[in-house]
Amino acid sequence: MESTDDARLNAAFARINRGIFLPADERRMVDYDGPLPIGFGQTNSQPTTVRRMLRWLDLHLGQRVLDLGSGSGWTSALIADLIGEKGKVFAVERIPALCQFGQDNCRRAGATNVQFFQAGETLGLPGHAPFDRILVSAAAHGEIPQSLVEQLTGEGKMVIPVDSSVFELLKSEDPALPLQIREHIGYAFVPLIY
Repeated sequence: MESTDDARLNAAFARINRGIFLPADERRMVDYDGPLPIGFGQTNSQPTTVRRMLRWLDLHLGQRVLDLGSGSGWTSALIADLIGEKGKVFAVERIPALCQFGQDNCRRAGATNVQFFQAGETLGLPGHAPFDRILVSAAAHGEIPQSLVEQLTGEGKMVIPVDSSVFELLKSEDPALPLQIREHIGYAFVPLIY
């Protein structure tokens, strides 16, 4: 499976300052390579993990991307930078105050191609599907949710934690072919609630 190259990732991480996406009392920790609390039992993810997941997601200019569990908006802004002005990020967060926090943060960071949604009863945003890419920043339990796989385009890709692993899934344009799946073990995320 292809990946977003390091030069593009480095440039996005340089342009999108993590500090903008942290609560004021956590900004002193901006260079800490670990998760930081953003309230409501949620975190701004470890930069190394975010970088890996975005590399695995293999983002391209102009794509439509679902960012599920957008939290502080940091990953949404990074994705927005990597897909360019013609791309669109659909950021979904279940906690209303964090949805607003993420939206405000993205606006401050100049990420104008991100639209925020408060999570409802349905996982993802089937009404806005299909998506070229889906990034999930919370861990599903036991299995990959089929309802998210169905929201991908043919040849769409999803990166999703399940229990203590992160999975890369790549669909084929031919629905008769199985998903290509790669597992990366040894990760910890807050649970995906649905």
